[in-house]
Amino acid sequence: MSELDELLLEVSRLSDVAPSTPSELVAHLARLKKVAARWADLLLSVAEVSSSLGEARTAAAVEIAFQRAEQSFVELEIAHSTYQSRRSR
Repeated sequence: MSELDELLLEVSRLSDVAPSTPSELVAHLARLKKVAARWADLLLSVAEVSSSLGEARTAAAVEIAFQRAEQSFVELEIAHSTYQSRRSR
């Protein structure tokens, strides 16, 4: 199974059950963070390849997708750490 297939499987598992308790939300956000990080890593590797194999537009588009994925990871990290720290007070 490819890394992308594994990532898609993880995303489908995440969408199966919505969190219903604060503890489940913390765990869900942590899993989302991991998925976002893996997605960004995959896009980065494609961006590196497309800069040498693809056209300039293709490379630019994949680079933008990578940046957005990385930004999603950062936002999920903020959401997770903020919620987790508020719960521990």
